[in-house]
Amino acid sequence: MTEPALPTFADGKDPEALRTIGEVAKGLGIRQHVLRYWEEQFPMLKPLKRSGGRRYYRAEDVALVERIDRLVHREGYTLRGAKLALTGKSAAASPSATAPSLPASPGAAVTSNFAYRARLIALRTTLVNALHDA
Repeated sequence: MTEPALPTFADGKDPEALRTIGEVAKGLGIRQHVLRYWEEQFPMLKPLKRSGGRRYYRAEDVALVERIDRLVHREGYTLRGAKLALTGKSAAASPSATAPSLPASPGAAVTSNFAYRARLIALRTTLVNALHDA
Protein backbone atom coordinates (compact mmCIF):
# COMPACT_ATOMS: atom_id res chain seq x y z
CA MET A 1 0.00 0.00 0.00
CA THR A 2 1.39 3.42 -0.90
CA GLU A 3 1.59 6.28 1.53
CA PRO A 4 -0.88 9.12 0.95
CA ALA A 5 0.61 12.24 -0.59
CA LEU A 6 1.49 14.95 1.88
CA PRO A 7 -0.79 17.98 1.76
CA THR A 8 0.73 20.96 -0.01
CA PHE A 9 0.47 24.53 1.19
CA ALA A 10 1.66 27.63 -0.62
CA ASP A 11 3.35 29.06 2.47
CA GLY A 12 6.94 28.04 1.80
CA LYS A 13 7.09 25.72 4.81
CA ASP A 14 8.44 22.20 4.60
CA PRO A 15 5.60 19.70 3.91
CA GLU A 16 6.43 17.96 7.20
CA ALA A 17 6.28 21.22 9.21
CA LEU A 18 3.83 21.66 12.06
CA ARG A 19 0.92 23.95 11.21
CA THR A 20 -1.41 25.94 13.42
CA ILE A 21 -5.16 25.45 13.26
CA GLY A 22 -5.41 28.78 11.43
CA GLU A 23 -2.94 27.67 8.75
CA VAL A 24 -4.76 24.36 8.27
CA ALA A 25 -8.16 26.06 8.17
CA LYS A 26 -7.00 28.59 5.59
CA GLY A 27 -5.08 26.05 3.50
CA LEU A 28 -7.94 23.55 3.31
CA GLY A 29 -10.87 25.98 3.32
CA ILE A 30 -12.35 24.54 6.53
CA ARG A 31 -13.37 26.79 9.41
CA GLN A 32 -11.48 26.50 12.68
CA HIS A 33 -14.53 25.60 14.74
CA VAL A 34 -15.23 22.70 12.38
CA LEU A 35 -11.69 21.39 12.90
CA ARG A 36 -12.12 21.60 16.68
CA TYR A 37 -15.45 19.77 16.44
CA TRP A 38 -13.92 17.05 14.28
CA GLU A 39 -11.24 16.55 16.94
CA GLU A 40 -14.07 15.64 19.34
CA GLN A 41 -15.86 13.39 16.83
CA PHE A 42 -12.84 11.58 15.37
CA PRO A 43 -10.65 10.13 18.14
CA MET A 44 -7.86 9.43 15.65
CA LEU A 45 -7.48 13.17 14.95
CA LYS A 46 -5.11 14.31 17.68
CA PRO A 47 -3.05 17.40 16.83
CA LEU A 48 -0.27 18.29 19.23
CA LYS A 49 -1.27 20.74 21.92
CA ARG A 50 1.38 23.02 23.33
CA SER A 51 1.40 25.86 25.83
CA GLY A 52 -1.95 27.51 26.31
CA GLY A 53 -3.71 24.71 24.42
CA ARG A 54 -2.43 25.92 21.03
CA ARG A 55 -2.91 23.21 18.40
CA TYR A 56 -0.20 22.12 15.99
CA TYR A 57 -1.20 19.81 13.16
CA ARG A 58 1.36 17.32 11.84
CA ALA A 59 1.35 16.35 8.16
CA GLU A 60 -0.54 13.13 8.97
CA ASP A 61 -3.16 15.15 10.90
CA VAL A 62 -3.65 17.43 7.89
CA ALA A 63 -3.96 14.39 5.59
CA LEU A 64 -6.61 12.94 7.92
CA VAL A 65 -8.52 16.23 7.92
CA GLU A 66 -8.47 16.18 4.11
CA ARG A 67 -9.86 12.62 4.12
CA ILE A 68 -12.61 13.54 6.60
CA ASP A 69 -13.52 16.59 4.51
CA ARG A 70 -13.68 14.49 1.33
CA LEU A 71 -15.86 11.83 2.97
CA VAL A 72 -18.25 14.26 4.64
CA HIS A 73 -18.49 17.14 2.19
CA ARG A 74 -17.88 15.50 -1.19
CA GLU A 75 -18.96 11.88 -0.81
CA GLY A 76 -22.01 12.47 1.39
CA TYR A 77 -21.00 10.49 4.48
CA THR A 78 -22.41 11.30 7.88
CA LEU A 79 -19.83 11.93 10.60
CA ARG A 80 -20.59 8.49 12.01
CA GLY A 81 -20.25 6.88 8.58
CA ALA A 82 -16.97 8.70 7.93
CA LYS A 83 -15.64 7.55 11.30
CA LEU A 84 -16.57 3.95 10.49
CA ALA A 85 -15.02 4.23 7.02
CA LEU A 86 -11.78 5.60 8.46
CA THR A 87 -11.52 2.87 11.07
CA GLY A 88 -12.50 0.23 8.52
CA LYS A 89 -15.11 -1.27 10.82
CA SER A 90 -17.91 -1.59 8.29
CA ALA A 91 -18.21 -1.75 4.55
CA ALA A 92 -21.80 -0.55 4.99
CA ALA A 93 -20.48 2.86 6.07
CA SER A 94 -20.31 3.90 2.42
CA PRO A 95 -23.29 5.92 1.22
CA SER A 96 -23.36 3.82 -1.94
CA ALA A 97 -23.13 0.43 -0.19
CA THR A 98 -26.87 -0.12 0.07
CA ALA A 99 -30.01 1.75 -0.84
CA PRO A 100 -31.95 3.01 2.18
CA SER A 101 -34.90 0.83 3.14
CA LEU A 102 -38.47 2.07 3.51
CA PRO A 103 -39.29 3.43 6.97
CA ALA A 104 -41.06 1.08 9.38
CA SER A 105 -42.71 3.93 11.29
CA PRO A 106 -43.51 7.61 10.69
CA GLY A 107 -40.64 8.62 13.01
CA ALA A 108 -38.24 6.64 10.88
CA ALA A 109 -39.25 8.65 7.79
CA VAL A 110 -36.98 11.51 8.81
CA THR A 111 -33.98 9.18 9.05
CA SER A 112 -34.90 7.54 5.76
CA ASN A 113 -35.33 10.91 4.04
CA PHE A 114 -31.93 11.97 5.34
CA ALA A 115 -30.38 8.79 3.93
CA TYR A 116 -31.99 9.47 0.53
CA ARG A 117 -30.75 13.05 0.59
CA ALA A 118 -27.20 11.98 1.49
CA ARG A 119 -27.26 9.45 -1.34
CA LEU A 120 -28.49 12.07 -3.82
CA ILE A 121 -25.78 14.50 -2.73
CA ALA A 122 -23.15 11.81 -3.20
CA LEU A 123 -24.49 11.00 -6.68
CA ARG A 124 -24.59 14.68 -7.63
CA THR A 125 -20.98 15.09 -6.51
CA THR A 126 -19.92 12.07 -8.53
CA LEU A 127 -21.64 13.48 -11.62
CA VAL A 128 -20.12 16.94 -11.16
CA ASN A 129 -16.64 15.41 -10.79
CA ALA A 130 -17.20 13.28 -13.91
CA LEU A 131 -18.21 16.35 -15.90
CA HIS A 132 -15.15 18.29 -14.71
CA ASP A 133 -12.85 15.38 -15.61
CA ALA A 134 -14.34 15.01 -19.08
